[in-house]
Amino acid sequence: MALKVELKPGEKLLVGNCIITNADQRTRLFIEGQAPILREKDILTSTTADTPAKRVYLAVQLMYIDNDSKKLREQYFELINEIVRAAPSSLAIVDAVNNDILTGDLYKALKSAKKLIQFEQDLIENAARGTSVPADNQDR
Repeated sequence: MALKVELKPGEKLLVGNCIITNADQRTRLFIEGQAPILREKDILTSTTADTPAKRVYLAVQLMYIDNDSKKLREQYFELINEIVRAAPSSLAIVDAVNNDILTGDLYKALKSAKKLIQFEQDLIENAARGTSVPADNQDR
């Protein structure tokens, strides 16, 4: 079964190592195969990965694009250790990302890493307000 992707005018899509840019009309694509696929809104760059959780997402993204988790393993675990030391309450989400990587489901690992970004944002917002993140917020 093909993956159906609808692109807005000017929207970009990564398919494998190629960037596809839509023209000026809404377009529907049907993609078959095993190439990594990411929408523009889901792609981080080294410039936009400006927090520890976003750097984790970027590492997982590169693993997904290259379909190789071994190449970035050391860097990834350094980033993960940094996050867990700074925010031990992130451990449940970190475990989910790790499990997704270990089982080879790198796309799912990206989705889990997005939860880590949101958790980090919640921590920052709560710290600015002087409140803590409720324990039940860890399983987002």
